[in-house]
Amino acid sequence: MKFSENWLRQHVPTAASRDELAATLTAIGLEVEDVTALGASLDGVVVARIVSAEKHPEADRLQVCRVDTGSGEPVQIVCGAPNARVGLLAPLATVGATLPGGLAIKPAKLRGVESQGMLCSAKELGVDADASGLLELPADAPVGTSIAQYLGLPDATIEIKLTPNRADCFSVRGIAFDVAAATGVEVAPLAIEPVRAQSQATLEIRLGAGADAPRYCGRVIEQVDAAAPTPAWMAERLRRSGIRPLSLIVDVTQYVMLELGQPMHAFDRDTLAGPVGVRHARAGETLKLLDGRDAALAEDFLVVTDADRPVALAAVMGGFDTRVTDPTRSVFLESAHFAPAAIIGRGRKLGLHTDAAHRFERGVDPQLPRIAIEYATRLILDAAGGVPGPVVEAALAEHLAPPQAIGLRRARLARVLGLEVADGEVERILRALGLSVEATTEGWSVTPPSRRFDLAIEEDLIEEIARVHGYDKVPTTLPGGAATLVAPSEARVDDATLRRQLVARDFLETINYAFVDASLLEQWGSTDGAVRLANPLSAELGVMRTMLLPGLVAALARNTARQQARVRLFELGRVFTAAGAGGAPRETRRIAAVATGPVAAEQWGVSARPVGFHDLKGDLETLAAASGAVLQYRPAQPSWAHPGRAAEVVRLQTDGTQSVLGWIAQLHPRLQQALGLDHDVVAFELDLEPLAVRALPRSGAVSKFPSVRRDLAFVVAQDVPWSAIEATVRSAAGLSLRELVLFDRYQGKGVETGFKSLAMGLILQEEARTLTDRDVEAVVAETLAALQREHGALIRS
Repeated sequence: MKFSENWLRQHVPTAASRDELAATLTAIGLEVEDVTALGASLDGVVVARIVSAEKHPEADRLQVCRVDTGSGEPVQIVCGAPNARVGLLAPLATVGATLPGGLAIKPAKLRGVESQGMLCSAKELGVDADASGLLELPADAPVGTSIAQYLGLPDATIEIKLTPNRADCFSVRGIAFDVAAATGVEVAPLAIEPVRAQSQATLEIRLGAGADAPRYCGRVIEQVDAAAPTPAWMAERLRRSGIRPLSLIVDVTQYVMLELGQPMHAFDRDTLAGPVGVRHARAGETLKLLDGRDAALAEDFLVVTDADRPVALAAVMGGFDTRVTDPTRSVFLESAHFAPAAIIGRGRKLGLHTDAAHRFERGVDPQLPRIAIEYATRLILDAAGGVPGPVVEAALAEHLAPPQAIGLRRARLARVLGLEVADGEVERILRALGLSVEATTEGWSVTPPSRRFDLAIEEDLIEEIARVHGYDKVPTTLPGGAATLVAPSEARVDDATLRRQLVARDFLETINYAFVDASLLEQWGSTDGAVRLANPLSAELGVMRTMLLPGLVAALARNTARQQARVRLFELGRVFTAAGAGGAPRETRRIAAVATGPVAAEQWGVSARPVGFHDLKGDLETLAAASGAVLQYRPAQPSWAHPGRAAEVVRLQTDGTQSVLGWIAQLHPRLQQALGLDHDVVAFELDLEPLAVRALPRSGAVSKFPSVRRDLAFVVAQDVPWSAIEATVRSAAGLSLRELVLFDRYQGKGVETGFKSLAMGLILQEEARTLTDRDVEAVVAETLAALQREHGALIRS
């Protein structure tokens, strides 16, 4: 935000010097980035009129001018400015003057012709960077008047850096409230009297965008001289605020925006048929903007319409066909309130960044539109004449809720700041900031003005007190040491342990963006529930990830593309899925790992072989062992997995229930090809929380009785998974079964096609007695019967 120092002082009559003012602004959170002094020494520079201009006899680019200074006989000035001409009013530095750059003006001869001073450009006066010609003054500028007095100099341009929450300070008046509170003065009253309607000229207004556009004010002003010059004082304030004056009507809307913070727009009334409305754009609609480009509108854009045709991109830029030009004789002024959520990012979609959009994105006072339109009307009438009609306002009261009172407790203020602030000082600061304050038993009830969107809770008010009272007044104290230490839970394995376990298995940890490309999720078949970002960092980071594996495999691919043959990576992170019905996305913590290349690092003692499904399964089992989890694997077929080489990972709970953790699989060949991977990749991804749950250790007696082992070999159908057989055996064997070991799997000669032979060892043991042969045979018989009954298994002879 850039503004004129003198303009600010008009609203807040502080006696602070320029340096003190800049230091105060920075101290209260409005960081001053630059202060540029303007017109610091202009004694002897006056308004002058060129009464004659003749070609220099010895130089083609010079003119010999006779200049009226209002003090008698015209003086002779030799000038080389291309815009020097008869009748022009421009600044004249008389003999004896010293310009801001240090140039002392003396009588001189230029190519043999005497010159008694110098006609000046804006740059030579130190008021602007324009050095292309003489500074042209309005035709009504009084000849002989001090240029400093006429232009309101000396002055300074102050540029401050605002945080996004301080939308109220995107105006000179908004900044004035903060300066007033910090310097102990009061803001000058804002005297804007309504302009009485002199005609019945109106346009009907219709609102069709609901909460996105809850207020719209408009006014027709007829018989306007749009070609009238912008008053010098207004043009100078605009220049000193970084805005180049264009034409009177446009300059007035810009001036009101800078002073009050309300963006406005003006239409040529004769190009409008009415009614004027606000609605969301429709698919396929286009609009030619003021800069001449044709914008394709999306359905989330707000447009201002005339008889339902788009004529402006609301809060961003007006339309070309309805713009105000010099021949315009009737204007329609617009002053509206648009919700920030409806404007954020819309301009950037079209490559536009406008002052209006910048303010509406951060929030504009919803009570300003009528005040701004009255102010703009008065400025236009004073400079260009005209006949104003009545102000027409359309509002949706249900979407314009008044500010709510906030409780501020005296004890809470003292505790947070660590110092006592006198009640009178608290009330002075809050009232100086424009807040309504009412004393209560415990403190105050404070109602912020409608322009202060950033004040919502008690801590916001405490921050206001702290920054205005002075951060330097907050005492430096050591912590009291009352922090509560929370011991880690024994019922959960911490993340560091899981990380160490995988690092010990030769994996490297990675951290990937939580944002991914939507096309990447489509490749993985994982778009269900994807959360799209309203304002992504880039098109490649447009959605929240629903899996860890796409980013993890992308990292693996980048490594293999750089001659890394063996890559083993893992990640702990969050995935996001839409909650539906406008709720916040659900976050789930997961752990994932990927591996490709040789199963072991290159060495002489072990022959090289590629990593496979069961290698990664072994890594997963060691990870599960950290929490004592017992895992089972069921055949599954995620869309990204190789057919027949994928399994669903299930954790068996101590109460007999089961919970699905995730998947382990080899990537599908088509997916590997799409991702540019030349070698097989195996991966797993599991929900972290149920995996990390650990049963509390319990002491128990070690049986002093011997264990008994029985080995069984049987034939079963090939499609029966071991996990199902294991569950059957454990259920049938009962509490005597201490351990179950699968030690052989065979297919081939002697085994019928479509079947497999499995050999397992049952290790049986009791805690209170020695098992007899009869006990063991009973367990074996029950196990075999259950296997035959549930899986059709037969003992192999």
